[in-house]
Amino acid sequence: PVPAMEEEDSESQLMYRIERPVYDEAFLRSQLLHHRLKSTTLWKRLLKHFQCSSEKAKATVLNFLPILKWLPSYPVKQYLFSDVVSGLSTGVVQLPQGTFAVISLMIGGVAMREAPDSMFYILDANGTNSSLILDKTARDTRRVQVAVVLTTLVGLIQLAFGLLRFGFVAIYLTEPLIRGFTTAASIHVCVSQLKYLLGVRTRRFSGPLSAIYSFTAVVGDITSTNVATVILGLVCLIVLYVIKDLNERFKKKLPIPIPGEMVIVIVSTGISYGLSLSSDYNVDVIGNIPTGLLPPTIPEFSLMPHLLADSFAVAIVGFSMGISLSKIFALKHGYSVDGNQELIALGLCNFISSFFQTFAITCSMSRSLVQESTGGKTQIAGLLSSIVVLLVIVAIGFVFQPLPQTALAAIIIVNLVGMFKQFKDISVLWRISKIELAIWLVAFVASVLLGLDYGLLVAITFALMTVIYRTQSPESAILGHIPGTGLHFDVEYEEAVEYEGIKIFHFSSPIYFANSDLYVTTLKEKVIPPLVSLLTKSSLVTAVKINVTKQTRTITIWGEGFGPVHSIILDWTLVCFIDSVGAKAIKQVQPHTQECICDR
Repeated sequence: PVPAMEEEDSESQLMYRIERPVYDEAFLRSQLLHHRLKSTTLWKRLLKHFQCSSEKAKATVLNFLPILKWLPSYPVKQYLFSDVVSGLSTGVVQLPQGTFAVISLMIGGVAMREAPDSMFYILDANGTNSSLILDKTARDTRRVQVAVVLTTLVGLIQLAFGLLRFGFVAIYLTEPLIRGFTTAASIHVCVSQLKYLLGVRTRRFSGPLSAIYSFTAVVGDITSTNVATVILGLVCLIVLYVIKDLNERFKKKLPIPIPGEMVIVIVSTGISYGLSLSSDYNVDVIGNIPTGLLPPTIPEFSLMPHLLADSFAVAIVGFSMGISLSKIFALKHGYSVDGNQELIALGLCNFISSFFQTFAITCSMSRSLVQESTGGKTQIAGLLSSIVVLLVIVAIGFVFQPLPQTALAAIIIVNLVGMFKQFKDISVLWRISKIELAIWLVAFVASVLLGLDYGLLVAITFALMTVIYRTQSPESAILGHIPGTGLHFDVEYEEAVEYEGIKIFHFSSPIYFANSDLYVTTLKEKVIPPLVSLLTKSSLVTAVKINVTKQTRTITIWGEGFGPVHSIILDWTLVCFIDSVGAKAIKQVQPHTQECICDR
C-alpha cells in the first residue's frame, strides 16, 4: 500500500488515505512475497554459533559474572556510604534471625523423617533396668548430614536449571501475583516478630494457617507481656519510623541519610548492657553466639537417592521465593532480573557452601527490605553484611550478646511498612482489570492461609487458569463505522453505524480447540440468524467463498442471493493463531450452503 498524508492548512486535521488493490493469499505467496535466499548452509550456521572468539568469550564471562561489568565503574562517591550503612545494618539484623522460615521447615522436616528419634535410642549403661535413652549427639549429627546432602543436591539442581535456561518460568510470575504474594509474606514476617516485640514466648507454627495460629497464640498469651520489652520495642519502632520519615522528607537536603538502623542497634545494645535488661527485667536478648567455623567435609553421598524428590521441591520453592522478591525490587527501581542468572547464583551458593555444612539458602524478605530501605545500591552491601556475620562468628560475637530481640523486631516491622502500602493495589486494579485483581487477591489470601510455599503454587495455577479463561471467553462484537473517520467500533456505541448489507464480526482471541465451539456459536447468534432467515427464502445461493488475507487478518464471505445482507467480514485483527480445529470450525460458519471454499 502507498499511504499519503496531507495537510490542507495549519488549522485542519491531518488526513491519511490508503488506496490499493484487494489481494488474496494465493497472490501474496506466488507473486508478491518471496523468501530470502539463505547464503549459508545449516552446517555453517552451527559452526558459527559454536565458534569461539575473544569477543564471544568475553561476553560469556561477563554474563556469567555480572560483577565484572559494574564493579570497574562503581560510583564510589555516590554509592559507597549507602552500601556500607546498609551492609552493616543488614548484617546485624541477620544475626538472630536464621534462615528463611519456609526453607528451614522443609529441610527440617526431611531431616526428622530420615533421622527420627526412634533410630537413636540406646541402652543406658548406668541404668539398673536396662532403660533406653536418646542419643541426641548421634541424632543431631545424622540430621546435619541429611541437611548438608540435601543442600548439595539443591545446589546441583538449581545450577543445572540455570545452565539449561529454565529461568524462563519466571515470566509466569505476573506483577499482581508477585505483589499479592509479597504482601502476604509481609503478614507472615510481621506476625512472627510480634512475640519478640511483646516479649511473649510462644511455640513456632508451620504449614497451613500458621500465621493465624501464631497470631492467636500471641494474643492468647498477651497477659504475660514483658512491660520493659514492650516499652523498649515501641520506643525503637517510633524513633526509627521518625528517622525514616525525616530521611524521605529531606532527602534532597541531607548530604547522607541518617543510618536509623545502626542508631537503634548501638543505642539499644548500650542501654541493655548498662541497665542489665536481660538479668534484671527478663528482656530477651541475642545471648550467646557460637563462634568458629566448621572445617570443610565431603557430604554423605549415600543419602542422595533418598533425598532426590525433596531436593527438587526445595530447589523450586527457593528459586520461586527469590525471583518473586527480586522482581518486586526490579519493578521499583527500574531494572530487569535474569531468572537463569538467579538460578546459577543460587546453585553455586548452595553447592559450594554445603561442603561447609550449611543449609540451603534463598532470599529473606525482612533482611532484603532492611538492605533496600537503608540505602543499599549494589552487591557491595550484601558483601559487607556477610563480612559482619563472619566477623561475629569468628571473633566479635560477644559485642552483640546484649542486643535486645525487641529492637530487631522493631527494625523489621518498620521496614515492612513499604510492603503494606501494596494494599493500595486493590483499588487500582479494581479500576483497571478485575481479573488481575482476582490474581492479586488469590495470591494474597492463599499465601496467608496456606503458607508461602503452597500459596505460591495456588497463585501460579490460578494465574494460568485466567489465561485459559481469557482465551475461552473473549470479547466479541458487531462493528460499525463512525461516519467520516474510517474508524470501526462496537455498534453498542450510538455513533457506530453498520454498512448496508455488511456484517463485521470482531473476535479478540486466537481460534483454537478450546474456544472454536464458542466462536461458531457466538457468530451464529450475532450474525447468522438474520442471514439464515434470508437464505431460507432464496434458492439462488449455491456457494460461499472465503478469502483470507494475513496482512488484513479479515475474512470476507459473499454469495449470490444474500438479499439485504450480502457480505460477512470476520475481523481477525487480534487473532494471533488458528489451529486445525479452529479452521474446521470456520468452515462450519455457514452450514446452509452446498460448498465452502477457503483460500489459505
